[in-house]
Amino acid sequence: MASSNSTVQVRVQEGVLWVDGEAYPLRNISHVGQRVLEVNKGAAWKQFIRRALLCLIVGMIATAIFGNFAAVLMVAVLGLLIWQLVQVISRPPVYGLVLNTSGTQRDAVWSLDHSEIETLVFEITKAIGRPDAGPVTINIKEAVMGDQIKQYGAGSIGIAEHSGSGNIRGGGR
Repeated sequence: MASSNSTVQVRVQEGVLWVDGEAYPLRNISHVGQRVLEVNKGAAWKQFIRRALLCLIVGMIATAIFGNFAAVLMVAVLGLLIWQLVQVISRPPVYGLVLNTSGTQRDAVWSLDHSEIETLVFEITKAIGRPDAGPVTINIKEAVMGDQIKQYGAGSIGIAEHSGSGNIRGGGR
């Protein structure tokens, strides 16, 4: 996920939950929960090992045929593979606020900070139980924005854009 961080304002006011420009009437929210997206480190290591072994086999054959230039190229490709592995396994988990409204599950906001999402769940649940309570505003400072790619089965269905609040918008590139 190509992501960037920005601030998203979440407020509860007059019986409505506002996540930036998205409005969720509290009386329509049937469930408030959390979701976590984490890197599958096992799959990342498997992919790295497969690619590294392939690189070594092809590199040794190429080195036997073409000499030192192929060996230098093999080392450079192995360095690139290691860099890619480090980039993938060092990504932090992303936490999401999930709201169920009228039987539809919506991912309302995503954050790198787990405590921000926990605070939101607590405050929204409290507001649902006490709709006459005063307004509450929470700024999610570690909101995650970027593209989410969802793939089902063997083929990709495209790229879905996400602004950090609200549901994703489908589309392809």
